[in-house]
Amino acid sequence: MSNTEFHRIKRLPPYVFAEVNAMKARARANGADIIDLGMGNPDQATPQHIVDKLVEAVRDPKTHRYSNSRGIPGLRKAHAAYYKRRFNVDVDPETECIVTIGSKEGLANLAQAITSPGDIILVPNPSYPIHPFGFILAGASVRHLPVGMENGASTDIDSFMIMLERAVRHSVPKPLALVLNYPSNPTAEVVGLDFYRPIVEFCRKHGIYILSDLAYAEIFFDNDPPPSILEIPEAREIAVEFTSMSKTYSMAGWRIGFATGNKTLITALARIKSYLDYGAFTPIQVAAAAALNGPQDCVQQVRDMYRQRRDVMIEGLAAAGWEVPSPKASMFAWAPIPPQFAHLGSLEFSKLLLQQAEVAVAPGIGFGEYGDGHVRLAMVENVHRIRQATRNIKEFFRSNAGGVAASKDPAARAALLDSEKAKA
Repeated sequence: MSNTEFHRIKRLPPYVFAEVNAMKARARANGADIIDLGMGNPDQATPQHIVDKLVEAVRDPKTHRYSNSRGIPGLRKAHAAYYKRRFNVDVDPETECIVTIGSKEGLANLAQAITSPGDIILVPNPSYPIHPFGFILAGASVRHLPVGMENGASTDIDSFMIMLERAVRHSVPKPLALVLNYPSNPTAEVVGLDFYRPIVEFCRKHGIYILSDLAYAEIFFDNDPPPSILEIPEAREIAVEFTSMSKTYSMAGWRIGFATGNKTLITALARIKSYLDYGAFTPIQVAAAAALNGPQDCVQQVRDMYRQRRDVMIEGLAAAGWEVPSPKASMFAWAPIPPQFAHLGSLEFSKLLLQQAEVAVAPGIGFGEYGDGHVRLAMVENVHRIRQATRNIKEFFRSNAGGVAASKDPAARAALLDSEKAKA
């Protein structure tokens, strides 16, 4: 018997990133120097004072025991202090905050806690895969809201509200929850509180929960830091917000995040987690508290690093003839496929970049059907490597000007791809 016969596995489509990742692995095995701008995996070391605190804590045998699935009290208090300092929002660390094993785990487990089979969840498209699939795995039906620059509905609140009202009006049963993600992964779009206010009012009126993913709260490049939806006082009646240590402190592998907000949702998540895990290893939580309570100059350094990489990437791509909007936040650029390659779609275009330019990117189709006109570029290589990537892309464009890669003939495209695969 195949595991594809299992109900939940059958609801998951093929993981499109896997095809590009497999090609990348083969190319590297054959000696190719692939510049990887695909996965949003921070390349910087965790700040030393955080590592030192981990080492100190792990030397205490008492920390080797089971931890607390809700998170140790000191870390929840540190996170509440962060919300007060950063957003001027008072959070009760006992009832309105829980530590998660990364924000991805938190959202997926909350989906399991609150979803019944057949429930409808409203999710932006394109979006980070866990946003729809966390609920699909829990048995829900997902209604996609097309967002992003080409749809004109993501950060234009009037357009978004029209789309949201239409989705609620035509959904049976009434939607259970709405997922929001700003700064957005993958589109890097940002919004202000004026965007959130009418959404909160509408969802309160209709009894719809809001799950806000704020993982990139501290990776921003303008003077206005991204807000928390909880800055709107009424939001905590219906909203939970997920944040993460991964990008802010280069702690992706440590797997520490938080869910903050509505007491009912936090209680539901805590109950599910009490059956599934004992929380992250205590020394990791102790070190995470040290990160939140300690000096924050390391956060500014990370922000400055990504800003520099962004500028080098966007300027280099422009010099190559690829006009890509400069992101205001996050560690990603959301790049429209150049017109001469648009007919290929994001997966085939990503394969060509990997094969001919030795640059790996994430195909937009992996974030939903409305992402297929784009690829996502992660700023996870240093500026020298990013400059090399843009030079490779410039040469790729030059060598394919009017060539077979730009052909609209499916047979010609297939022949090209087959020949490139043979080379790889």
